Amino acid sequence: MFPNLLHPRGYMGALALLALLAVPFALQSPFAFHLAVLVCIFGALATAWNIVGGFAGQLSLGHAVFYGIGSYAATLLVIDFGITPWLGMFAGAAVSAAAAIVIAYPTLRLRGPFFALATIAFLEVCRLLTVHEESWTGGSAGLNVPLNIGLQWMVFREKWAYLLIAFGFLLVTLWAAWLIRRSRFGFYLIAVREREDAARAVGVNAVKVKIGAAVISAVLTSMIGSFHAMYLTFIDPSAAFSLELSVQIAMFALIGGLGSVAGPLAGTVLVLPIAELARGWLSSFGSGTHGFVYGVVLVLVVLFIPRGLVGHLGAYVLRFIDRLPGARTPAPEPAKSIAPADALPLGTPLLKAEHLKKRFGGLVATDDVSLTLHAGEILGVIGPNGAGKTTVFNQLSGFIRPNEGIVKIRLADGTWAEPRTPDAFAKDGIGRTFQIAQPFAGLSVLENIMLGAFMHTRVRMEAESIAREVAEITDLTSLLDTEARSLTVGGMKRLEVARALATRPRALLLDEVMAGLNPADIARAISMVRRIRESGIAVLMIEHMMQATMALSDRIIVINAGRMLKEGKPSDVVNDPEVIQAYLGKGYLDAQAA
Repeated sequence: MFPNLLHPRGYMGALALLALLAVPFALQSPFAFHLAVLVCIFGALATAWNIVGGFAGQLSLGHAVFYGIGSYAATLLVIDFGITPWLGMFAGAAVSAAAAIVIAYPTLRLRGPFFALATIAFLEVCRLLTVHEESWTGGSAGLNVPLNIGLQWMVFREKWAYLLIAFGFLLVTLWAAWLIRRSRFGFYLIAVREREDAARAVGVNAVKVKIGAAVISAVLTSMIGSFHAMYLTFIDPSAAFSLELSVQIAMFALIGGLGSVAGPLAGTVLVLPIAELARGWLSSFGSGTHGFVYGVVLVLVVLFIPRGLVGHLGAYVLRFIDRLPGARTPAPEPAKSIAPADALPLGTPLLKAEHLKKRFGGLVATDDVSLTLHAGEILGVIGPNGAGKTTVFNQLSGFIRPNEGIVKIRLADGTWAEPRTPDAFAKDGIGRTFQIAQPFAGLSVLENIMLGAFMHTRVRMEAESIAREVAEITDLTSLLDTEARSLTVGGMKRLEVARALATRPRALLLDEVMAGLNPADIARAISMVRRIRESGIAVLMIEHMMQATMALSDRIIVINAGRMLKEGKPSDVVNDPEVIQAYLGKGYLDAQAA
């Protein structure tokens, strides 16, 4: 729940944060206190934005709408009802959460810039409403916060008191980001950000987790906005609902490193003091200089360190910290078995497709295909290019809905389920890989596999234990700390299998896991598939490597032109004249006969 302060990463991080307090208290300058307060506020705002913009990858360009809601909610409750802002901020947070759901629920079901555009539109609507509802918002003239001095009203004479509260908000926001990043929810957010289809294949409800990130980010932003209003003692629509503010906090996160816990704060610490000092030193001559500073730093970051400060320098810093005493922690023991605890007896029908038909316009891609996969068997699906194998495969895993027919999965209690979505298929026991490998490139091999393991546990250590066992089966143990983007094609293919295996499926669907591999990787893949079957998991594989398919499969199904052409044992299928004709053409048979 909390960082381990006895670990070098914990206490070094704590020391870095305490420097934000130590410097202004050492200088005893009102400007130093003011600057430290701004760093804490904007660092917290950027960290809150990073939850939806960095972790989930959903660009929120109107994020200041939640800041403005929090500012006005707390201020109006103080003015009109005499309610302390300590309570008013929660009222604003509740309104912001509702607003985030209204924005996110329809737009995050779509792919593209719709969420970003919706946040900008909502920001402008709220600004105009605030301007026109002059009777209770003060209109464009704004509102003054009553100067009731005291902790109850969050108004103080001394700057250091504001700094302590701002620092507290920063700690809460950083703790929330750290907790999310290490949790199953955080892994799911990053998976959705990088490859949404692959995330759905390991049981992630992409829409649900994106909406969750938007709500959490909105709540934190709103609460910080409530405090900032008390600090400024004045709010107006143009400042509270500012597009410039939205872009500014997003830019801090981008400069520091999107998707990292420390990145947004690092970007704020680098840019904000320089901009504020330039504005102070140049006075009226330098009006707008802070914007110029932001632009220059952003251009330099994009050109030379596009992954941000933490993205490029974080690994070196962590490598140094991990050399300190007490840095090593023992890895959890591998799990004893990856097979589902409720596995069905061998030979039991496990996955059934009945009379599947799929049309794309006038093209019939699947024409009355029926098949059954039994527990403990390897079923090969072959056919010439363009035969419709992948379309059938995608219907068996929920990525394509058939126009006619059904796909059924037998559950542990003997009943049959008819899931409709890819995440539902995964939760009912169907794992799958993709023809073109889709690793989560920014994560390590271990973290990629843990994403699958999180489907059945929320405990990080348990997920890591399962991942290490799966890594042994798929020959990835020596690569666990390697970034997925650094793997060879063979390594990426095995990683896809490992990620699917970590979900503990009853049936594993393999889509050309040997395509593009060298002979050594093919031999390794064959051994891997045999180990998977020996662990009690049924396998359905589409493969063009005929020798491997014949050696592995208990049964083979041939699909041609969207139809079932032949089903039987490998020796029967490979010598069937219709199968030979489908692969090599009628001319080959005629030549053989002659």
